Amino acid sequence: MPHSIIFDTDPGVDDAQAIAIALRHPEIELLGLTTTYGNVDVDTATHNALLLAQLAGRDDVPVAQGAAGPLVKARHPAPAHIHGANGLGDIQLPEVTGQADPRSAAQFIVDTINARPGEVTLVAVGPVGNLAAALQLDPAITEKVERVVIMGGSIREGGNVTPVAEANMFNDPDAASRVLTAGWPLTLVGLDVTHRCVLSESHMERIAAGQGELGRVLADSYAFYRDFYREFLGIDGCCPHDSCALAWLLRPELFTTAPGHLNVVTRGEAEGQTIFAPEGRAFIAPRWSQTPLVEACLEVDGDAVVEWIADTLA
Repeated sequence: MPHSIIFDTDPGVDDAQAIAIALRHPEIELLGLTTTYGNVDVDTATHNALLLAQLAGRDDVPVAQGAAGPLVKARHPAPAHIHGANGLGDIQLPEVTGQADPRSAAQFIVDTINARPGEVTLVAVGPVGNLAAALQLDPAITEKVERVVIMGGSIREGGNVTPVAEANMFNDPDAASRVLTAGWPLTLVGLDVTHRCVLSESHMERIAAGQGELGRVLADSYAFYRDFYREFLGIDGCCPHDSCALAWLLRPELFTTAPGHLNVVTRGEAEGQTIFAPEGRAFIAPRWSQTPLVEACLEVDGDAVVEWIADTLA
């Protein structure tokens, strides 16, 4: 049986790669794309989601627009130096013909889970305000969702926007704290594994050849993203962060995970840091181990993951 997923996203170059997988993979039933700010503003995210579905010939996939900013803190500017001002490397893009679903992202999530209890997996690869809003609308969805997969956070790796915080957690730590401790079955796919996966230019050439017009957009936007990785991180390629969440869902044997308790720092110098207390580990006080058990990815066969991405899209 395919995985029936809602993909919550802020596209974004690596989001676009992951959306292409979700639109194509035979083991995924894509129920909808929900959009949020993050890599771009939310209007641009919705535009890009509609465009990517259109280019893949999947205009049937609903796109619902969601959070425009964090729950509490002020919004930081979108990182145009990483993804481009348009989120897709500032390349020329075709016109969009489709329109967004009239419902908010949160309402779309709630409606879809309630229509198919026990069947829907939420895969969130941006700031998680839409999931937090869905929990506010209907707290009972924690008992009805099949699984929640979050691309974000960092257990051992350190941060990518602060010394300790990963971007999605930092962008809305209050939403992250709510979502990561809600008590639903949750897997965190963070920098500990996504930084071990590097999508090379040769991988991208295979993807471009196999995806038609969508492949051109993926390849041209990849070139912009790769330049950032080369200049700032010294990596010849890019980390396909968001695709790793789908890789875990479909190829979990490529990952090493551990059960434990998550907390998210919401204020101060460590704002956005994810704190993971392994199950059964005793600390000086119990407060780090009082949140519901979740699963965190700690190690990965990075070469196998990027080969899986390229094979899927080629």
